[in-house]
Amino acid sequence: MSKNQKPVYGGQAVVEGVMFGGKHHYVTAVRRKDRSIEYFHLPRKTVPAFSFLKKIPFLRGIIAIIEASANGSKHLNFSTERFDLDPEEDHKLKEKEVSKTTMYLSVAAIGVISFLFGKFIFTLLPVFLAVLTRPIFSTDFEQVLVEGFFKLLLLLSYIYFVSLTPIVKRVFQYHGAEHKVINTFENGQELTVENVQANSRLHYRCGSSFILFTVIVGVFVYMFVPTTPLWLRIVDRIALIPVVLGISFEILQLTNKLRDVPVLKLLGLPGLWLQLLTTKEPNNDQVEVAILSFKELLRMEKETNDQMETEEIV
Repeated sequence: MSKNQKPVYGGQAVVEGVMFGGKHHYVTAVRRKDRSIEYFHLPRKTVPAFSFLKKIPFLRGIIAIIEASANGSKHLNFSTERFDLDPEEDHKLKEKEVSKTTMYLSVAAIGVISFLFGKFIFTLLPVFLAVLTRPIFSTDFEQVLVEGFFKLLLLLSYIYFVSLTPIVKRVFQYHGAEHKVINTFENGQELTVENVQANSRLHYRCGSSFILFTVIVGVFVYMFVPTTPLWLRIVDRIALIPVVLGISFEILQLTNKLRDVPVLKLLGLPGLWLQLLTTKEPNNDQVEVAILSFKELLRMEKETNDQMETEEIV
């Protein structure tokens, strides 16, 4: 990477806060009930086998999803725990230090399992709904289109209804704050509340776009396999989940690279439209938390980079 090229950062909204990830670290900042800001730091570690797989197109997307689910669960767990905990109860956490590693591994496993379970539900339920329409839409082509329609309808309905709950609405606001901070940074602007609020809450690299791409890609992939008998259709859908995820990740990366190219940038519009549901306009307090989280990440990344440069010189 050239010195003039900005590193790529990603993030995730959590309960009353934002997590950002860089090349070496993950940082979460949350605003607690007493209005104080607390940080959670984790080094970015990759399983040796994953390091190789992350260089292979189509496989790297699956690895990225596994890592994101595992790390995201840890930070979400931290944000929930720290927001609900009264400040005077902090000392009680020291008793849990010994079991932290076990807890993190458990939370990471739950995150991956929850993602896979959700993916199975959103993959198979549309299949059964589409089968009910076979008397009207009998061909394989029609069945795949109807299945895709039900999957999209299920996705949009789920997002819309959960967004009506107060806690999810606030998480979606922090999601918007996360995007605004990233957009401000990538536009080369100073990270102030005013500058951040002036930027878009939508971003081409968002996981929401990825989810939508899995629906679209699934329609095209399923065209190559039969829809009868039902048992084979179910087996095909399950077996093709990694294929759909891998292709969708590559498309997400492609649309991000083409976002400044006239006409071609339109490829990313469906994902941006979905983000109108998964992000909300944040207030200034929420933007402040996102800025503090990102600045803390930048500080830690700089310290690590400086240390590595010093070690190379020595």
